[in-house]
Amino acid sequence: MEKEKWALVTGASGGIGSAISLKLAEAGYHLYLHYWRGEVEIQKLAEACREYGAAAVPIKADLEIVEEIGGLISSLSRKPDVLINNAGITHYGLFTETPIIDLERLYRVNVRAPFLLAQGCAPYMIRQQYGRIINISSIWGVTGASCEVLYSMTKGALLSFTKALAKELAPSQVTVNAVVPGAIEGKLLRNQFNDEELKLIASEIPMGRLGEPEEIASLVAYLLQPDAKYITGQVISPNGGWYT
Repeated sequence: MEKEKWALVTGASGGIGSAISLKLAEAGYHLYLHYWRGEVEIQKLAEACREYGAAAVPIKADLEIVEEIGGLISSLSRKPDVLINNAGITHYGLFTETPIIDLERLYRVNVRAPFLLAQGCAPYMIRQQYGRIINISSIWGVTGASCEVLYSMTKGALLSFTKALAKELAPSQVTVNAVVPGAIEGKLLRNQFNDEELKLIASEIPMGRLGEPEEIASLVAYLLQPDAKYITGQVISPNGGWYT
């Protein structure tokens, strides 16, 4: 009998997180669905995942708080084979006017939380000589963005973390990769830009459109397949040819 596969998806109530969770449920994974404020969205997502026959366990935790991250890890009745570090927060504004409180918030959620979650899940993966860690970064972590200096900095740190951790865990047959989306349709973009601004962004992308969350989820699902077991330490950017 094939062993059950479990995955932990952070920020599962968001657009990309939901798409990843549904794709993994369809692929036969049972799911720990982390969220912070999206109570209604997470319950709907859990029900949708269960329609695929997956166990779906919502877990609420504030990733800004070390103790809550520890509580999240401790609450997992069975440690996950797969960790998707998807949760993140953004910041838009002039570098010279960025308050230290925002610097601390983005560091805690975008950098420290993925580190601690991986640290909490990796021992199980090492013991079983199998595991997958995927960090969801951003195109700005590669190229940088004006007026998103803080966000770019933290997402860039996530890429360095990915490459270093991949080397350390490779002897244990645990892969670590980063998926780096370009401009993806959803609340994150629409909270920052109006329709006209989004049309302008889309016009700059060679494919002429924004990406869809499901397209990110498909790449994540591929990286979990046996065919991808030799892929590790990579930064893969689905962005429609925007940046190459």
